[in-house]
Amino acid sequence: MANQSLIREFFSFIKHEKKWWMIPLVVVLLVVGFLIVFASSSPLAPFLYPLF
Repeated sequence: MANQSLIREFFSFIKHEKKWWMIPLVVVLLVVGFLIVFASSSPLAPFLYPLF
């Protein structure tokens, strides 16, 4: 429940303050974080290492 509130508050902040440039930044950070987690626990890790 706290995560929904945090996400809702974040999007409310973006909408109110008109900081639309933050959306692509957050998306890229989430994708990179997902790749790091996936690369450390996957048999495909040697194929993902050249991306970093």
